[in-house]
Amino acid sequence: MGFAYTIKEQGAAHFVTFTVHQWVDVFTRKEYVDLLLESLKYCQVNKGLEVFGWVIMSNHCHLIIRARNLNLSDVIRDLKKFTAKAIYKAIESNPKESRRGWLLRVLSHNGKIWFWEEGYHGEEITSQNFFDTKLRYLHQNPVKAGIVEKEEEYLHSSCRDYYGIREEGIPLVHFG
Repeated sequence: MGFAYTIKEQGAAHFVTFTVHQWVDVFTRKEYVDLLLESLKYCQVNKGLEVFGWVIMSNHCHLIIRARNLNLSDVIRDLKKFTAKAIYKAIESNPKESRRGWLLRVLSHNGKIWFWEEGYHGEEITSQNFFDTKLRYLHQNPVKAGIVEKEEEYLHSSCRDYYGIREEGIPLVHFG
C-alpha cells in the first residue's frame, strides 16, 4: 500500500508523525511515554538517529529526525516495531491499567499487535525556515489542544530543552 509521504532522501532531516491505531489515548500514562522516550534514546546511541525536536501527545507523536547512516526508513521501521511490542506488553502486564482489556483488544487484530497506524507522514526539512515552522508546530501542539497555556509547560516535548529548563531528556541536535 503506497503513502503520499515517503522518505526519498534517507540522510535528510524529516518531520514525521506516528499515530496510535484508532487514535487511542495511550500516552496518558507516564510509563508508556517513558518507553517511547527510552526507545528513541536507544536509536540515538545504537542506530545513528538524530533528534532535532519532538512532542508526545496522548495518541500521536511528532518528531524532527535524521539518520546519520542514511537509513531513516529502517530506523523508523525498527523504532515503531519495537515500541509497538514493548508498549503493548507494558499494557498487558500493568496491574494498574484500568483500560487493559479494552486497550489490548483495540490494539491488536487477528492475534497480531497493531499499535501504530501505517505510515508516518514524513516531510523532508528543506530549509531553516521550514524547520522553524515544523518545530513551532510540534511545540504548539499541546497549547492548541488546550493541555497547557504555554508551550514550555508541557513535559513531553523538546520545548523545555529549547528553553533550557529540562533537567534531562533526549539529546537534541542543532539544525543547520
